[in-house]
Amino acid sequence: MPGVSVSTLIGLSGVSLSVLATWFQFRRSRRISVDGISLVTWYQFVLMGLFWIAYGTAQHSTIVVAGSVLCAPLQIAIVARLEPWRHLGTIARASAFIFCCCGLSTLLFGWAGGALGTGVAMAANRLPQIIELVRHPGDLGVSVSSWAVGAACSVVWIGYYATEHLTAALVATLAGMMGNVTIAALAQWRHTQRVARVGELVGPLAR
Repeated sequence: MPGVSVSTLIGLSGVSLSVLATWFQFRRSRRISVDGISLVTWYQFVLMGLFWIAYGTAQHSTIVVAGSVLCAPLQIAIVARLEPWRHLGTIARASAFIFCCCGLSTLLFGWAGGALGTGVAMAANRLPQIIELVRHPGDLGVSVSSWAVGAACSVVWIGYYATEHLTAALVATLAGMMGNVTIAALAQWRHTQRVARVGELVGPLAR
């Protein structure tokens, strides 16, 4: 496209994939189930989105701002379906953790420090979803497509941050990408297990 930089094209691809990944999880939570979806993980996505909006504004990056703004309504809708008002203690602890990682680190060390702190949060906030998938077979609501596309999306964002020389944001996104890959693999494993169990039950009845 004439007049459009490579980094902008990469960034627009990242925005599109971010929205698509979130849409997949929203659609599954609405049409199938919320079983297995981690409230902490998705609530912290909403809070971290606020940081990325502020970070993108400070860095004069409309692309970064758009990526979080466009995903926010879908993320909030997913969280609402998980009934956060029934888990106020969990919400308070999750909020305090994100404030320390994102807000406090920004106040103390500037935007680069805040981005690195958010990298810690992005790695840690996947853990509740990973633990949910490891401990409990009830994973019907977890979208493999969402996390797989999210992993691909992270690769695109890493490319964008590299072209824009935003090293701290790149490191943060790399941390999140590793969590996305892990969750996608675990969710696929759980779905395969469920299909196998159904097959074991249906098999004798079909004979």
